[in-house]
Amino acid sequence: MSDLVIRPARPHGRLRPPPDKSVSHRAALLGAIASGTTTARKFLIAADTLSTVRCLRALGVEAALEGDTLTVRGRRIQGFLPPEGVLDVGNSGTTIRLLCGLLSQHPFEACLDGDDSIRRRPMDRVIRPLREMGAWFEARRDRFAPLRVRGGPLRPIRYLLPVASAQVKSAILLAGLAAEGKTTVIEPQTSRDHTERLLRAMGVPVEKDGQEVSVVGPAQPRAVDLTVPGDLSSAAFFLVAAAARPGSEVVIEDVGLNPTRTGILEVLTAMGAHLEITDLREEGGEPVGTVVVRGGELRGVEIRGEIIPRLIDEIPALAVAAAVAEGETVIRDAAELRVKESDRVRALVSNLRALGVQAEELPDGLRIRGGRIRGGVVHSFGDHRIAMAFAVAGLLSEEGTVVRDTACIATSFPEFERVLGSLCGT
Repeated sequence: MSDLVIRPARPHGRLRPPPDKSVSHRAALLGAIASGTTTARKFLIAADTLSTVRCLRALGVEAALEGDTLTVRGRRIQGFLPPEGVLDVGNSGTTIRLLCGLLSQHPFEACLDGDDSIRRRPMDRVIRPLREMGAWFEARRDRFAPLRVRGGPLRPIRYLLPVASAQVKSAILLAGLAAEGKTTVIEPQTSRDHTERLLRAMGVPVEKDGQEVSVVGPAQPRAVDLTVPGDLSSAAFFLVAAAARPGSEVVIEDVGLNPTRTGILEVLTAMGAHLEITDLREEGGEPVGTVVVRGGELRGVEIRGEIIPRLIDEIPALAVAAAVAEGETVIRDAAELRVKESDRVRALVSNLRALGVQAEELPDGLRIRGGRIRGGVVHSFGDHRIAMAFAVAGLLSEEGTVVRDTACIATSFPEFERVLGSLCGT
């Protein structure tokens, strides 16, 4: 265990956030089924993405890391080898769910398992459609890891997602690459589209019609060279740290600005934040640019509806912004927060109250009465985003904050403490 002691500070400076975790996972996974060798520069070196690489190696994939460059020699679709043991996904929900889609293509049996957090996260949402396509699954209580999966001949489906989920959508589309005919996923709201963008870059046609996304199989992705953009979800903590502290200014360079991920920029702007986007360009099918954020007074807002899937991972950071904003912030339609690495609704409310902030749990979100953060002692609940959000709360507090058990930050942002210190002169 490790703790972070954070003193009030006004951040200034420039940073490039760590490489995007979602894109890094997909570069490795799609590279593994491509024809040819995929090179992903600025690949995220963190516990979650290394779990993906380790699982692929166990399936016979040659995946080499040299610095932050990942080289993957693809085995083409349906080309994995049977693993000799359990595929350990660690703490990575993306790894386990997307591998379910890829393993559904293969006729052998494999077992997927992870840490205690993964074993608490529901997997039935991905099991159900893949069973409908023809894969066999066995799960604890038919819902939780460890999962046993055996694939085989797959049939295409037309599937309505009950909840918008990029991971479940991706798993179905990846399985659909090996099915004969059109596989369609219908989303209630638009979720992040990194899988679709990378498939197109790899030569696989992806149809988008309103809320419907389709692939026609069998389809063979081709290897690509790409550079992974900076992760907006990791940048979110510094966006909030600067936006909520008058006199601060932070420049975030080379950050991914995929429109399915930029909900946080829209909400911070609605709260009164001073944001400027420059140097907008495209790299590897993904929009990339620089975000300049200057501190000021924020006001409470309502966050709900179609924007939620576009900022679900940034809600912990936004909750901290709400804690110092004038007035009330209400977050609804975000029940998904309860089945992340922790029950993030409960974790956020518990920690906010510990810092002297009025906060209330709602079934599908939370209500926050902003104004001031006194300071105190909070807990990470083993969740990297909760830990980083409350480190930012310490910067915005009056008395400083201690965040307990922050080793979990390494799952997505191993350099977080160093970057935080560089911006705050510590």
